[in-house]
Amino acid sequence: MNIRIPCTREIAACSALASALMLAACAQFSQDGGFDAVAHTAATRIGQTALWKRTPEEQARAERDTARLLERPLSADDAVRIALLNNGSLQAAFAELGIAEADVVESGRLPNPRFTVRRSSADGLNDVEETVTVSVLALLTVPYVHGIEKRRFAAVQASCAAAIVQVAARARQAYFVALAARDTANYRREVEEAAETGAELARRMRQAGNWTPLDEAREQSFHAEAALELEHARLGESLAREDLIASLGIDMEPDKLQLAARLPDVPQSIEALAQVERAALDGRIDLKAMRANLDALAADLHLTRATRFVNVLDAGPTRVQQGPSSSPYETGFEVSLEVPLFDTGAPRVRKAEERYAQALARFGQAALEARGEVRKAYARLRAAHAMALRQRDEMLPLRRSIAEADRLRYDAGQISVFDLLADSRSQIAGVSDYLQSVRDFWIARSSLDAALSGPVPQL
Repeated sequence: MNIRIPCTREIAACSALASALMLAACAQFSQDGGFDAVAHTAATRIGQTALWKRTPEEQARAERDTARLLERPLSADDAVRIALLNNGSLQAAFAELGIAEADVVESGRLPNPRFTVRRSSADGLNDVEETVTVSVLALLTVPYVHGIEKRRFAAVQASCAAAIVQVAARARQAYFVALAARDTANYRREVEEAAETGAELARRMRQAGNWTPLDEAREQSFHAEAALELEHARLGESLAREDLIASLGIDMEPDKLQLAARLPDVPQSIEALAQVERAALDGRIDLKAMRANLDALAADLHLTRATRFVNVLDAGPTRVQQGPSSSPYETGFEVSLEVPLFDTGAPRVRKAEERYAQALARFGQAALEARGEVRKAYARLRAAHAMALRQRDEMLPLRRSIAEADRLRYDAGQISVFDLLADSRSQIAGVSDYLQSVRDFWIARSSLDAALSGPVPQL
């Protein structure tokens, strides 16, 4: 009795064929398109869930939620929520997720067979050849190609999660800029009204002979400067509202957008740098996306090296009839093999090697830059926090005490109205500086939160 032991290559081929058949049965689109994992990853970092609007019902839900949020003065979290529901660039990123899943499903399907018919006849004699072939090489490599596409899909998922974080950070930054611009414009309006009153007082004092023309000119000049600063503030508010609306992805009149009553207070303390660096190393979504893409390129390089000499291998049954139509068909098989005489696959291997080396170098550089981005973002936050607290706890109280003392001195006749107004202008500058410092702190806070998950968005 003869027993034939299959060779290792036959075992590997049978195993690959069995895997391909199993994948073909399982290669189906998922219910969520891979979005649930993306939304969960982003939600752990921003505390809110994005919505992929793929159906009319989901679109209607987004419109209802947006309308409900816009009925009241917006908070920073409300702005983020609206952006996650409506930002067009975010929905485009989600569409890329659907494209990537389609590639995954397609890579798991078996290659279609090819049916070829060749027929000719002369003098009542037929020459018929019918062949069904399938790409054996494509069939055997289905599991490997499917694994590569799954890694690429994971990279797209990470990229989508990073895009969610970016959109949220950009909306939050735009919100604080708009809020600070609104507060600055309101304050500048009050200053301009006070300056107008002072200019009118100077005019009357000059007519009464109590002030010199120089004193009147000074007050008129201050009023003109206040009016100019008010125009700048109004322009800044208008531009900031437009930027906020664009980041939210909505279409509405800027003046109809309601904001919170004032900027939130600056906290008394912030976290230490060591805590921030640890969080950055563990949570950068963009690095995870690059790592998944690097794994896919490594698998692609391995497959390219394994198939460098054989790029086309087709096989299948065939039947041939030669003679009259009553003649029987002859059956057999056909094998089509590309002979690597001129192209041995070396260019394909070199291209795959260079792509992998390129991605590896980019990943290493991105990791270094990520740590630097976090450190710079933390440095800005720390500086903005220190300046805002100094403005609030030291500068403003000092300016208020000086103003109170000046009023007492004026009531006692120790200083003139001009001196009193000059000190008031100094207090005005201090309030403006404080508003800017609070705005800068919350922008820096948003930038650091974004840097812990991906590149810092720029307004």
